[in-house]
Amino acid sequence: MPQTVVPMIHVPNVSATVDWYTSIGFKLIRQNEEDGEINWAKLSCGNGELMLNIGGKASAEHRREVDLYITTDNVAGLYRHLKDQVQIVEDLHDTFYDMREFIIRDCNGFWITFGQPR
Repeated sequence: MPQTVVPMIHVPNVSATVDWYTSIGFKLIRQNEEDGEINWAKLSCGNGELMLNIGGKASAEHRREVDLYITTDNVAGLYRHLKDQVQIVEDLHDTFYDMREFIIRDCNGFWITFGQPR
């Protein structure tokens, strides 16, 4: 039986987080509003999906509870495109598990790694 994992991240401000993710290329699929405030949203990135839900807390920690890992077929081009728009945690590098990748931090401090097999 096929199954899909769709992470849900709890964030302080869903609307601001949707704006941030769409600015780097995610697509908004659906959102829900309650009392004039967006309290939930679903986004896509390629074949992957991400849900955002209200209720998360701000954090200044170096690393949050969840990281996102996104595979791409042009990691170097994506790095060049994003490097001046986002906070870079780790520049483009090769890993021991045969990936070329870089890591950024989203507007809530969550890490997003973009990787491509070497």
